[in-house]
Amino acid sequence: MFQKVVASATKQAEQLRLDGNSYFKKDRFGAAIDAYTEAIVLCPNIPIYWTNRALCHRKRNEWKRVEEDCRKAIQLDHHSVKAHYMLGLALLHRTEYAEGVKELEKALDLGRGANPKGYMVEEIWEELSRAKYLVWEHESSKRSWELQNLKEACEAALNQKHFLDVSQTEGFEEEKNAESNLEQLEALGRVFNIAAENDTPTEVPDYLCCKITLDIFRDPVITPSGVTYERAAILDHLQKVGKFDPITRELLYPSQLVSNLAIKEAVSAYLEKHGWAYKMD
Repeated sequence: MFQKVVASATKQAEQLRLDGNSYFKKDRFGAAIDAYTEAIVLCPNIPIYWTNRALCHRKRNEWKRVEEDCRKAIQLDHHSVKAHYMLGLALLHRTEYAEGVKELEKALDLGRGANPKGYMVEEIWEELSRAKYLVWEHESSKRSWELQNLKEACEAALNQKHFLDVSQTEGFEEEKNAESNLEQLEALGRVFNIAAENDTPTEVPDYLCCKITLDIFRDPVITPSGVTYERAAILDHLQKVGKFDPITRELLYPSQLVSNLAIKEAVSAYLEKHGWAYKMD
């Protein structure tokens, strides 16, 4: 008898999920939320019901509810890509950037493991890049302001020293002091330019970019011939073009691709110092 009741509740909950999906496709988010909520009441331990409802809340910009539903879904399934992804977005909207980025990184790792070519991996990467770029932009502006203030203070101190030196000298010595002051100001400018280099956009080194996409690596893999590609890009090539390395033309199968951890670490270190590069993707 008990098993029949459970089976009936499970069947009814699944039908409610399907109803919710139908409402969602028609942009009837309120009706979809009601359907998913009824499904949750019947079967509260099914994580997809929680993530589906969270997606509706996301469409309505109800980020607190998105967070609540996603945290519940993660309790039920620690490997839920959607739950970690939407939780990250919710935290970012609450300006909890560190925690939001952390959740997006979890979602990206899980998504790559499940389906490296999936649309969600691309979407998560774009949101993660945007978040990290905004963090860098904020910190860069702060550093720029601090450097400018420090530079102006140093220039003022040098000019004050020059004024005092000039007041105590004359003739040839006065001209010599003027030249010395100019050299010191130029040297000071070079020092501060070097200090600002990491925050100045340039070109990303070629070895950190995929030869297919020409973008900075996200998930680099190396072939037996030693060429490194973006995983999704080379997998797409192998599926649509042919089972060969696009550069060496050697026979190549997906199973032969190996994560290039050295390049991945190099990219991570580069982005850590040059946050502006996130905007290039």
